[in-house]
Amino acid sequence: MNRQKSLFSLAAVATLMACNPNKENVQQKDIQLITVAPGHFHAALVQKSMYPEVDSIVHVYAPDGLELDAHLALIDRYNTREDKPTAWEQVVYRGDDFFEKMLQERKGNVVVLAGNNQHKIDYITQSVDAGLHVLADKPMVINADGFAELKRAFATASEKGVVLYDIMTERYEINTMLQKALSQVPDFFGGLVTGSVEDPAITKESIHHFFKEVSGKPLVRPAWFYDTRQQGEGLVDVTTHLVDLVQWESFPDQVIDYHQDIQLVSATRWPTKLTPAQFERSTGQKQIPSFLSEAVDENGNLEVFANGEINYMLKGIHAKVSVIWNFEAPLGTGDTHYSIMRGQHANLIIKQEKEEQYKPVLYVESTGTRDRQAFESTLTKAIKQLGATYKGLTFEQVGDGRYRITVDPSLVTTHEEHFAEVTEKYLGFLQSGNMPDWEVPNMIAKYYLTTKALAEARTVRSDQTN
Repeated sequence: MNRQKSLFSLAAVATLMACNPNKENVQQKDIQLITVAPGHFHAALVQKSMYPEVDSIVHVYAPDGLELDAHLALIDRYNTREDKPTAWEQVVYRGDDFFEKMLQERKGNVVVLAGNNQHKIDYITQSVDAGLHVLADKPMVINADGFAELKRAFATASEKGVVLYDIMTERYEINTMLQKALSQVPDFFGGLVTGSVEDPAITKESIHHFFKEVSGKPLVRPAWFYDTRQQGEGLVDVTTHLVDLVQWESFPDQVIDYHQDIQLVSATRWPTKLTPAQFERSTGQKQIPSFLSEAVDENGNLEVFANGEINYMLKGIHAKVSVIWNFEAPLGTGDTHYSIMRGQHANLIIKQEKEEQYKPVLYVESTGTRDRQAFESTLTKAIKQLGATYKGLTFEQVGDGRYRITVDPSLVTTHEEHFAEVTEKYLGFLQSGNMPDWEVPNMIAKYYLTTKALAEARTVRSDQTN
């Protein structure tokens, strides 16, 4: 997106205040949130923290039902917790015409979207057409048709001076930040190798679980979450994060032109099977609903195409991303992440296994191009260089040519805390009227790859489509 004029002129603020004539004795702030159809808990995580520039009154528009109730209950828990309680006031409209009502009333200027992905692109395009900013949970789109609409939405957003952005929380995980930072120290890393399909220059693998806890309580999934026509397949869901990180780490601050810079090599997909008992445990529903009947196998198990792998080239560098969904993590574990960036002189590896107590840890590994003394010397210089930015940055040898990287514990934040960091970044864009020129083309490139990979995988394994 090109640099824009200030997004909040006095006239715009006055117009927005006129939309809320009943707000008396309350200082209205420039940014007012509108939450639309919050069917995913990520919508609530945006409000786990308060923001000085954001009005405490949030207008919520959604169909009546358990999903809305769960969202409001989670916000209430944040408001009533003992440690740093929030002070959100939810003004709720319940009804099947929720989206039309939202557009009619325009009770705010930033639409927050996190829920059923089937209609998300429709909500995005209509909100942008109406001149509303949009902060959307991933994925913005789940198929090629949606991708075409997304490109149009970004063009309209540019014309109208509004900001359309997706929630990329993984950029704020400290080990990923350090992996990126170390890869950008040429004397130490030596630049990415080209790699190959068999041994890519950069690999990212993610394992997730359908049954988990959120904010200390078991997560109840809506039944539609298991319908890939509504949620999207694994290739276009979690892989959005992984593709984003490949671009963000490997070519920081650079524009990715999907026409020239991305070549899809291969894509595959496969299902996770859930028993009826697992489905009930996850959703609370005793029977698998009829809209999922086509995904039920001969044994009565639900097949969800949540798993996938994409091999591709980005600016001439081989990359691979893959995602796996299991039902539940073993006791004491959780979602895990593996990543490697292979450089001329060093490999940067993030692991999250038993050895790491299932918490992400960054390792540096010598490729053997330098002797031990020379490698440790360049590593020491790199750590010293980055130490001004990352408090307590150190390394220790844990094997022959292998070192563990650590930082001060204050820099380690949780996945839930990352939502506030993304939101703060987005609010900065809104207030300054500027967003880096590479953000929009790189979002477009990301969704081009995921939707193209899905189309390719369905062609290769058409017998598995549901």
